[in-house]
Amino acid sequence: MKKILTTGFLFFSFLIGFSQQNQLDYRPTYHHTPPKNWVNDPNGLVYLDGEYHLFYQYNPFGDKWGHMSWAHAVSTDLKNWKPLPIALQEFYNPDSSQTMIFSGCIVIDSLNTSGLFEKGFKKGMVALFTSHVHKNLKEIAQHQSLAYSSDKGRTWKYYQKNPVLDIGSTNFRDPNVFWYAPQNKWVMAVVKALEYTVQFYESKDLKSWTLLSEFGKTGDVTKIWECPSLTKVPVNGTKETKWVLMISSGHRQKGYLAMQYFVGDFDGKNFISQKQDEVLYVDEGKDFYAAIPFSNLPQNQKNPIIIGWLNDWEYANDIPTSGFRGGFSVPRQISLYQTNGIYKLKQEPIVKTEVPTEKISLNAKTGFISKLAKSNANVYRLQLTIDLSNAKGFDLHLLKNSSNTSILSYDMASESLSFDRTHSGNVDFNKRFPSIETVKIKPENNLLTLDILVDKSVVEIYANGGKTVITDLVFPLTNNSSIDFVWK
Repeated sequence: MKKILTTGFLFFSFLIGFSQQNQLDYRPTYHHTPPKNWVNDPNGLVYLDGEYHLFYQYNPFGDKWGHMSWAHAVSTDLKNWKPLPIALQEFYNPDSSQTMIFSGCIVIDSLNTSGLFEKGFKKGMVALFTSHVHKNLKEIAQHQSLAYSSDKGRTWKYYQKNPVLDIGSTNFRDPNVFWYAPQNKWVMAVVKALEYTVQFYESKDLKSWTLLSEFGKTGDVTKIWECPSLTKVPVNGTKETKWVLMISSGHRQKGYLAMQYFVGDFDGKNFISQKQDEVLYVDEGKDFYAAIPFSNLPQNQKNPIIIGWLNDWEYANDIPTSGFRGGFSVPRQISLYQTNGIYKLKQEPIVKTEVPTEKISLNAKTGFISKLAKSNANVYRLQLTIDLSNAKGFDLHLLKNSSNTSILSYDMASESLSFDRTHSGNVDFNKRFPSIETVKIKPENNLLTLDILVDKSVVEIYANGGKTVITDLVFPLTNNSSIDFVWK
């Protein structure tokens, strides 16, 4: 009997190994994902002494949402990330309620305005986050709290007099703080989520906060507002800067999530948006959300850098990944440009040079030849310059095999770029997942440029130098695929 059991165990182990070798591989290679478990919003993006820090919403106990804590990873180049131990973890309160560590930010208190560090210490990290108090998942309160670290985020202490900002609400969250030098003060942007309102507060010490003003009830109000940030952004080709207010909210397509933004001016008290006749979205895809900028970037880095969460709450708990659930976009450097008197965002990806990359120029008389098309392990970067002078449009098939394909199309008549993932592979895990994204975009001098990042289950598309971006998850049915280009 013992011999039979051993033989059976070996055979069973062989089957497991065979299954794992042939299992679909959806873990991205150059987009950061956690070693295991669930993630959502990036938090506390900050730079200090050669390290970029990425903190993020994390469930230490499983691969679905819950027990929100802050995980931690660091990078020296924004391309290769090293996971570190959990930074801030959900804790029990004396009344048996629990406090989850919801989204927030980190600043470097180089002047020790908080008084939380030793005299003369210039590298103190202060985390401001939403303390979400609940009992058996029933919300009791959301208020803003503080923690601090003197060892570059490796260990943390909670401020003993938390919370530092409480308005008696259960939907008051996601503080993002920056130093406003003209008035020597800290400014916080935070949302009243169900009221579609951003509040701005000021503080001299990060502990006592006074209301300055409100902005809201405009733009996209189809979903709750979350994760605000107010950032100064340079305008390309000029010495001008404008303030950009980003807010996670609804999508161009009803029911989905996206990020909208407003461009304007900030005088230390009020944010005044430019007049715009349309809602401006950071990303036209379904899977870019809750992005915030890094704080304390090096002085030679003039453009803000953002990272977003790759997922959508419509199906976030159901995506068919194994061992982990959720991840992050590549970092994006942002700037502004003007068109028809309106300021708009431009985004440029920061990508590993090791990623297999091909640059191809196309016109209606040329064929499409790609070395990446034969064997790419579903990981590549494709940079296309497409001359549409004598064409009606095109279909670009990404991640194509005998049974599925993801199609990026352009139609000259309607001047529209579309990404169709309805037949991209595994699409039936949630009825809200299959979708087509469509956005208006004009060729520039008859040229359309596309910078396409494909990474196992992630597709990021930057059109016309990043003036339009589409980010979607896809789950192909094979670990290798072809690339096909067809003129219309």
